[in-house]
Amino acid sequence: MGKKLMRGWSVVAFGFVVLIFSACPSDAITCPEAIKSLAPCQDFLVGDAAKPSPFCCAGVQSILSQAGTPETRRDLCECFKKAAAAGGVKIDKAKQIPNSCGISLPVPIDPNVDCSK
Repeated sequence: MGKKLMRGWSVVAFGFVVLIFSACPSDAITCPEAIKSLAPCQDFLVGDAAKPSPFCCAGVQSILSQAGTPETRRDLCECFKKAAAAGGVKIDKAKQIPNSCGISLPVPIDPNVDCSK
């Protein structure tokens, strides 16, 4: 009887895990979460750091891994355009991040990029 009960609870627990992960898509990163992930890039993007830190690169990579849908990428594109304009980001330095971090971005780093495409 104890094994059957334990097996039953295991099935229920597994069902909850599946339900939780299906209800919360992993690629649904929000603008505030993305901006927070880029906090380690601040010294490079608005300051005098010569290159992005490994933590900056990890933050960018984390955002990319969570931006799995076109809608999420469009939302993040708009988010970053607004944040860059408001935060005094040096665009020439921002354009260096993909090469410096060894990553490929789905959209160009350009303040005039059309995020709807």
